[in-house]
Amino acid sequence: MEKRDYYEVLGISRGASDSDIKKAYRQMAMKYHPDRNPGNKEAEDKFKEAAEAYEVLADADKRRVYDSYGHAGLGGQGFSGFSDVNDIFSSFGSIFEDFFGFSGTGQGGKRRPRKGADLRYDLVLEFEEAAFGVEREIEYDREILCVTCKGERAEPGGKRTCSTCAGAGQVRRNQGFFSVATTCPTCQGEGEMVTAPCKGCKGKGRNKEAKKVSVKIPPGVDQGVRLRVGGEGQGGMYGGPAGDLYVFLQVKDSEHFERDGSDLVHTASISMVQAALGSKIKIPILGNNSMELEIPAGTQNGHRLTVPGEGIPKLRGVGRGDLFVEVDVQIPTKLSKEQRELLLKFAELSGDKVHAGNGNFFTKLFGE
Repeated sequence: MEKRDYYEVLGISRGASDSDIKKAYRQMAMKYHPDRNPGNKEAEDKFKEAAEAYEVLADADKRRVYDSYGHAGLGGQGFSGFSDVNDIFSSFGSIFEDFFGFSGTGQGGKRRPRKGADLRYDLVLEFEEAAFGVEREIEYDREILCVTCKGERAEPGGKRTCSTCAGAGQVRRNQGFFSVATTCPTCQGEGEMVTAPCKGCKGKGRNKEAKKVSVKIPPGVDQGVRLRVGGEGQGGMYGGPAGDLYVFLQVKDSEHFERDGSDLVHTASISMVQAALGSKIKIPILGNNSMELEIPAGTQNGHRLTVPGEGIPKLRGVGRGDLFVEVDVQIPTKLSKEQRELLLKFAELSGDKVHAGNGNFFTKLFGE
C-alpha cells in the first residue's frame, strides 16, 4: 500500500513549525488513541500513521531528507515505521506523558526492549581524502550493558518487587475517556527496586566502553555528508538493539582548488606577455601531481580553460568532474627603462595613445 504524504496525514503545510507539528500530532493521537477506540482497526492504523509522520517531521534531519527525496529517501536513515502500537508507546513514552499525562495502554512498562541511542562523531578529512576516499579508524566512548549483571543493576537476588505498582511498572487511574497508565514514580517503570546494587556498574546497569570502528569514506564526499554505521551507537536495553553511529564529515579547504560539486576551479597567474603570445605553464592536479597546460595566444584575463576528467570522482555516478583553470593576467607594477621603451614602441605600432611625458602614467608608476 502506498504511503500518504506525512504533511497530509497531520493536516499541516510544508512550512509548518515544530510547535505546529507537535500540536497536530497531539490532536491526531487524542482522536485515534487505542484506549478511546477499543477494537477499532481503522483507528489503530490512523494512530500508527500519525505516529510515523510525527517521528519523521519532528526530527530535523529526517524531515530534511523527506522534503528532498520523499519516502524513498528515509531508507538510508534507518527508519521504516512502527511495527505495532506497543512499538509507538515504547518510542514515544515521554511524549505521551507530555501530551496527556500517561505513557502507554496499561500493558506494563517494564522489560520492554529499548533501542540504544544514536551517537554522533565529527570526522575531519583532508581535501584529497574526501576526493579519493579513505578508510579511517575512529575511537569514541559509548555505553553498553554491564557484563556482570546483564543490565539488571543488582547483584543476584538483590531486587524486590515494587510495592507501589506491584511489579506492573505503571499505576492506573481513570481520566475522562481514558484509562490512564502513568509510569510508577517509585520504581520509574522498572517494576522492581534494587536492594543490592551490582558492584560491576554501581547499580547503573551499563558501563562505558572505548570503541574503535573502521569507517570507509567513499570517493567524492563533501562537507556535511553524513555516514551511518549501523549498530555502533549506545547499547540497547532489555534485549533491544544498539543505536547507530552517525559520522558527520568536515572537509578542509585546498591550497590550490575551489570545489564546485564534482568540478574543481584553479586560478593560474600568467604575465601579459604569456597571455598575448601564448605559453605552456605547470598547474597542480589532484594527487599531489602537476601537468603542463597550454595557454593559447591572445588569452584574456578571466578566461577559463577546461581540463576534462581532472575533477572530483562523482559520489553517485561514474567518472570524474572537470578541472577549470581560470587565467589571471598580471599587469607589471614596475618596469625597467628598456621594458618601458619596448612598450612605448608597441603602443606606437599599435596606434595606441599613451602618456609619455613628465608626470605621465609611466613616470608616476615607474619613475624616471
